[in-house]
This record gives sequence, C-alpha cells and structure tokens, in this order.
Amino acid sequence: MLGNLLSSCIMFKFIFSIILFCSLNLFPQLSKKQIKRQLGDRPKEVSHEHFKDFKLITDMLDSAKKVTFLRYGMKSVERIESGYSTATTTVKLQVHPRKSYLVNTQNKLEVLYNEGESNNKALVKPHVFPYFTMSLDPRGNLMRKNQHFTILDIGFDFTARTIAIALSKEKEQIAKHLTYAGKVEKNKMTCHLLVYENLEFAYRDYTVQHKETVSSIAGKLTVNDYMLRCKNKLYDDYGYLKEGSVIKIPTFYCKKAVFYVDEKTMLPVSVSIYDEIGLFESYDFYDLEVNRPIPASEFKKDFKGYGF
Repeated sequence: MLGNLLSSCIMFKFIFSIILFCSLNLFPQLSKKQIKRQLGDRPKEVSHEHFKDFKLITDMLDSAKKVTFLRYGMKSVERIESGYSTATTTVKLQVHPRKSYLVNTQNKLEVLYNEGESNNKALVKPHVFPYFTMSLDPRGNLMRKNQHFTILDIGFDFTARTIAIALSKEKEQIAKHLTYAGKVEKNKMTCHLLVYENLEFAYRDYTVQHKETVSSIAGKLTVNDYMLRCKNKLYDDYGYLKEGSVIKIPTFYCKKAVFYVDEKTMLPVSVSIYDEIGLFESYDFYDLEVNRPIPASEFKKDFKGYGF
C-alpha cells in the first residue's frame, strides 16, 4: 500500500510540475513609505523627467494594497529544467484571510487553499491518475517542483512589491535603467508600459552561511528564487544548503523587465522577466474583476462544480 501511494505521489509530482501559480513572500516586507523614499524622494539624484515613472510605481503599490478580492485568468510561461512550461489558470482570490481556488482545465487540476484551515494545507485534485484529492504543504517539495512561485504568492500584492523592491536596490541608478514607453493596449486594457534594463547584470560568488536555503538567500538578497536554482542547478534543493559551499548570485533581480500597468486599476497586468539567456518568466492577466466580493461558499470543497 505504501509503495502504491509512493508511486502515485511520484506520478502526481510529474503532473503537478507543469502547472504554474504566480506571484513569493520570501522577499523583505518594505513599507510603502520606505519604497517611496527609495524610489521617488531623491530629487538631487534623478532627473525630473523620471518622476512620472516613479509615481506609476508607487500608484501601483497603492492599488495592490487596496485589493481584497480578485477573479482573473492567467497565462504563464516559465523556464524550468527541461525547457519552458506554459499554463492557463483561472483564479479566485480573497486576500485577507487568504483563500484561493485555482483550476487549470488544460492540465486537469484543481487547488483549494484556506488560510488557517486544514493545518494550512492545500487540497489538490488531479483529474487524471492518481485522481484522488491530496492535502499538501504549499511550500513543500511536491507543490514547488518546477514552479517559480507558490500558491501563497498569487495575486498582485507580491508582484507589485517585488517590482518596487527590485528597483529600489538601484537607488540613484534607477533613472538610468527605467524607461516609460507611453500608453499601449495589452490584454484588451489600456496600459502604461515601463521597461527596465540593466546591462551590468551579472553573477557573483556567495558563500552559504549556517542553515541557509535557496529561498532564504533569495529573500535576504532580493533576487529571484528560481533564477538561483537554475543558475546553480539546485532545482530540487528545498532544504538547507551545505554551509561553506559557493553559489552564483545575480547582482540584480533581473537583466530586463517589461511590465504593463492597467490605466484603470493601476495593477501590473503583464510582467516579463529576462536574464542573460533571454525570457525567464512571463505572466499575463485577463478577465480581471477587482474587489467584487466572492461568497465564502466558493472557497469550500463542496461548492457546486468543484471536483474535490
């Protein structure tokens, strides 16, 4: 019986690895005031032509903080160990307390998570073999395999905060690397287009300290968790790394980022991240419904239409 269960888990691990859930509480929790100070309150260090760029970013942060409910579809592309993984996912999200339901009909998978319930485990139901509903740790190996982010990170609060924090690392150099490219249409929305590019992007050596993981290092240094895994071939290392070992760390969050901020909601509805190789990850949001209350019943496993 244990052998069968193990075999089922291994098969599920393969199935689950092709599904994406966007958006990493691993990064430092900077307040809006701190980010504004680093991004916008440097009149002697940046030119006036870039104040609009900074205001767009702080407005984006403000809008992300005001979100309480979300419904949306998302198309994603992520570079993983074997190539690129794509997914189309429909999401329902309540921000506080965190409740989420995700379904990927293409890959026949449903996920339900309710903060504070079921020992903070997520219900995962593949509608292919092994079929049965599983209760899994959202940060565990099984759910994170070949995933750039976790189910706990979906939504816009993480995305907006990550953009701001990553840019804030550059301080007076932001104006040199950030460009406002005007208004364009994206995903049937009128958006502000911002492009960040840093040709000085590179890697440096980092010596692993006591009880550090890939994720804790990424959070401490404000770099992309999965980019660390790719560069150092640590795809399956979710525990402590060997103390004293040397790994490569990106000098900046990414080499290039292209993001579209919806003019109406001021939310980042499309984000593409590049490293020295090329496209690393991209996320496109559509059919966006912001702050339309979602009944509590839609976060229950017995809700009509769910397959748990």
